[in-house]
Amino acid sequence: MRKEQHHKGWNEIKTNDSWAIFKIMGEFVNGFEKMSKIGPCVSIFGSARTKTNDKYYQLAVDVAKEIVDQGYGVITGGGPGIMEAGNKGAHLGGGTSVGLNIDLPFEQHDNPYIDSDKSLDFDYFFVRKVMFVKYSQGFVVMPGGFGTLDELFEAITLIQTKKIAKFPIILVSTEFWGGLIDWVKSTLLQKFGNISPEDLNLIHIVDTPGEVLDILDKFYTQYNLSPNF
Repeated sequence: MRKEQHHKGWNEIKTNDSWAIFKIMGEFVNGFEKMSKIGPCVSIFGSARTKTNDKYYQLAVDVAKEIVDQGYGVITGGGPGIMEAGNKGAHLGGGTSVGLNIDLPFEQHDNPYIDSDKSLDFDYFFVRKVMFVKYSQGFVVMPGGFGTLDELFEAITLIQTKKIAKFPIILVSTEFWGGLIDWVKSTLLQKFGNISPEDLNLIHIVDTPGEVLDILDKFYTQYNLSPNF
């Protein structure tokens, strides 16, 4: 028999929203307690669809290894593709490997390179994004899709509006990111004036692991390592 569709009334929706507050609080508390013990980390973002034989998968592995070799841990979204590569590089380098997993209907599943005691699960994207921003000493952004762009532009916006402390945002691959940054300069800045020239200083484009480390090292010779808010 066909199941009758149940349409929620306004009062039922309000009640469910009220109880959701406790679940959201629980995710924040659990995240803060675990992440505060991990130490300085750099987040690596990129596509979940990147295959293991892709050049950017291996580049993400190499970048992560360099990062942990300098004493940072690595945080990823915990899934496959570039996220797996980031955790793999941290694991192979003997460093801290953190995964902030999200429950999704496709693409997302835990990768095997996350430290067993540093895998966190989230139902809410916004809670997970707070953990990335609060506990990252830098964002390394590999080629990715809408989710990667979302993390990138939210971080830029928060720094631009001084809601969080400044930290390095490093885009890896001129081939992938060059066109976007050209559009930001020509359209957002020069044609429409929707950003300021100094906003472009928040972003760096590089192509090698060594360049990623140079930017991190130069930044943290001037600033202390600490949570961002």
